[in-house]
Amino acid sequence: MKVSLRLGLLVVIIVGGYLGWQWWRSLQAPPLPEGIVYGNGRIEAVQVDVSAKYPGRVKEVLVREGDLVEPGQVLARMDTQELEATHAQALAHLAEAQEAVNQSKAVIAERESELKLAQARLDRSERLLKEKATPQEEFDQKQNQRDVAIAAVDAAKAAVNTAERSVDAARAGAKQIEVQIDDAVLKSPTRGRVLYRLAENGEVLAGGGKVLTLLDLSDIYMEIFLPSRDVARISLGAEARITLDVAPGYAGPAKVSFVSPEAQFTPKQVETASERDKLMFRVKVQVPPEAVRRHLEKIKTGIRGGAYVRLDESIPWPASLEKRFPDDLSEIHSQKSLP
Repeated sequence: MKVSLRLGLLVVIIVGGYLGWQWWRSLQAPPLPEGIVYGNGRIEAVQVDVSAKYPGRVKEVLVREGDLVEPGQVLARMDTQELEATHAQALAHLAEAQEAVNQSKAVIAERESELKLAQARLDRSERLLKEKATPQEEFDQKQNQRDVAIAAVDAAKAAVNTAERSVDAARAGAKQIEVQIDDAVLKSPTRGRVLYRLAENGEVLAGGGKVLTLLDLSDIYMEIFLPSRDVARISLGAEARITLDVAPGYAGPAKVSFVSPEAQFTPKQVETASERDKLMFRVKVQVPPEAVRRHLEKIKTGIRGGAYVRLDESIPWPASLEKRFPDDLSEIHSQKSLP
């Protein structure tokens, strides 16, 4: 009886060990040919904050978390009642300044007419003086009147210049308020997905207060960490393949877009402690824009996977990395998202 029990336990241990070894083996990256390197990571995207430029109250937020947004799309509006009232005052000041310019120009016309008359009287007095038909005092008086008229014209022109500068200042003030009103309309800077809705209608925000956080879908990538012996052979633009844990058996094209110039300890999300203890170089593997557009609705960040980088263009990709993600993602039974 004891022999049978021991034999049964031995069989259970052997079978369990074999199954455990098979499970562990299934988690490991497949053997790679020389010239192709692998690192694990997760799908990531650049996060973009949409913020209020000036202090104010949120009038309305027009999108929800998870919504896809396009460049230039209106995402939220800040309340602009006070700005609009200030703008109306600025326009009134601009109108007053313009009226002052018009009045100053009318004064110039009057002063120039007076100058013309004074010059004519002076010319007549000069002729009479030459004929000794008028005293010197009369001529001097007419000359003085002409000089006063010239000074009056110059003063009128200076007044116009001052009034025009006031118009420019008033116009600039109105324009500044218009810019602030325009900045109160918060628009998407890129095609993306709303990750966080950080403010609600009616909330009062300080200048720079965040309203939304977007994922920039024009920059989808996976970061992996590789040792120096591999990084030394990687060039920017090198071909790569991205795989996802949720879609085994498929791979997507990618390219190396960044290689860190400095080594670092790999971050906590790297799966094994032995890898985290090593000094590695961060490598960014970017998904091409056409792949992003094709699977825009399915893109989600945080999905785990891996990236294969080809160090030598003459080396063919293994057949296991040539099966591309299909356009119809429903063909992948276990897939939940795709880069």
